Amino acid sequence: MAQLLQYIANHPWLSGFALVAATAVLIYESRARIQNENSVSPQEAVRLMNQGAALLDVRTSEEFAGGHVRGARNQPLALLGEAEDKLKKHKDKPVIVCCDRGSLASTAVRVLGKQGFTKVFNLRGGLTAWRTENLPLVRD
Repeated sequence: MAQLLQYIANHPWLSGFALVAATAVLIYESRARIQNENSVSPQEAVRLMNQGAALLDVRTSEEFAGGHVRGARNQPLALLGEAEDKLKKHKDKPVIVCCDRGSLASTAVRVLGKQGFTKVFNLRGGLTAWRTENLPLVRD
């Protein structure tokens, strides 16, 4: 212990950098763990959809028309706050939120959670992961 204290005293910059790096790793890991708790893989999403889960696509209308999951509802993220009345019948049902890569959907999951939705999931990897698993998309 005395040697550790002596090392810290002799190398304050290195010790400080190590502390900052360790803190950054802990923050990153805790955020990743929280995101994974509220996310489902494409296969899990199919299972939930077969059990009656709603699928909400938060991409723009143009992106949605270019290809989406069958049965998905388009609700652009920018207009999600105004859609609470349209979606209130799904408040206690599972809702899967998707976008291209999953980043917009994670924001939508937080917004819906604040609106009182109890079972909201992010499609992990978004439609990119959906395509990777060779699952079908439809076009308008």
